[in-house]
Amino acid sequence: MNALAQEIAAMIAADGPISLERFMTLALLHPQLGYYRTRRPIGAEGDFITAPEIHQMFGELIGLWAVEVWQQMGEPSPFLLVELGPGRGTLMADLLRAAKVRPAFLQAAHIHLVEASEALMDVQRETLAGARITWHRAIEDIPDGPAIIIANEFFDALPIRQYVSTGQGLCERVVGLDAAGELCFGLAPTGAPASSHAAQGAIIEVGAAAQAAMRTLAARLASMPGALLAIDYGYAQPGAGDTLQALQKHQPDDPLRAPGEADLTSHVDFAALTRAAQAEGAAVYGPVSQGKFLARLGIFERAAMLKRNAAEAQAAAIDAALARLALPGPESGPNASMAELFKVLAIISPDLPTPPGFDRIAGQDPGQDQ
Repeated sequence: MNALAQEIAAMIAADGPISLERFMTLALLHPQLGYYRTRRPIGAEGDFITAPEIHQMFGELIGLWAVEVWQQMGEPSPFLLVELGPGRGTLMADLLRAAKVRPAFLQAAHIHLVEASEALMDVQRETLAGARITWHRAIEDIPDGPAIIIANEFFDALPIRQYVSTGQGLCERVVGLDAAGELCFGLAPTGAPASSHAAQGAIIEVGAAAQAAMRTLAARLASMPGALLAIDYGYAQPGAGDTLQALQKHQPDDPLRAPGEADLTSHVDFAALTRAAQAEGAAVYGPVSQGKFLARLGIFERAAMLKRNAAEAQAAAIDAALARLALPGPESGPNASMAELFKVLAIISPDLPTPPGFDRIAGQDPGQDQ
């Protein structure tokens, strides 16, 4: 056992098994030993790679999306340009470079980053050197005002609870100790009957933390002008199954083996996020697949433009990046496609028109569209 596993084991020995949600919170955010407190997880030398790290086209298109939404908002000045979980700052850097097409956007933007990792904050300072940035630990700390909020692979990192349908009713999947004192999964009765729609043994995931975060953001957008763009891997329709995964050095790992040393994530339930946002009065667009969204924003045209003066190796790299980001393909392996697995959701103030890349909401007045 590593130091964090020993601490969690001692906690369980004293007080009993803990929920998966509690385990994930400790593994990721323990003040001294948590994954995001101690690691630089993104990139070839880290544990996983994100879309902005694959190619500049991704962040550039998000930048142009943000400029157009800002124009739809009436070009407020100042406004908050917010990124949740900004990683190494690559997306924001590419976004700001693309936004130079509208200098007034950059002059009006006040950049705010929500980041829990001191190690990643240091990287962001290097990547975004020269930019005026305010950092926050939590979304609740973002100040009031018109805002454009970008959340790329943010919701998947929030802890979940898991429940199992059994012959004795619904049980919660918890983390306890086996006979040898090692961390293991177990079941704790909840007293609730099992769903008649779920097969025995089916695992049901509940992302309460993600839904709470969405409610906070949507309530803000229902009362203040703005938009949230959420991009993540997950499913558009409710389903059942175990999507908890651990990654270390780009390889799958046992989630309980070495807490704090591997990234822990789960697939995002976009239907639940949609319900949470709508309950707060915000307008919801999508989800659409990442491939369709990027195609609508012009990624194929941007790739062709970049290839015009590119050397053969550079052109091949652009084609490979385009395939991963926007073309259907295998969803696992070293060159897995993000096109279908990743979804894009827009949450906006109810009086704003349809944002770029999305279909008009059924029943919406066509006059509202721009």
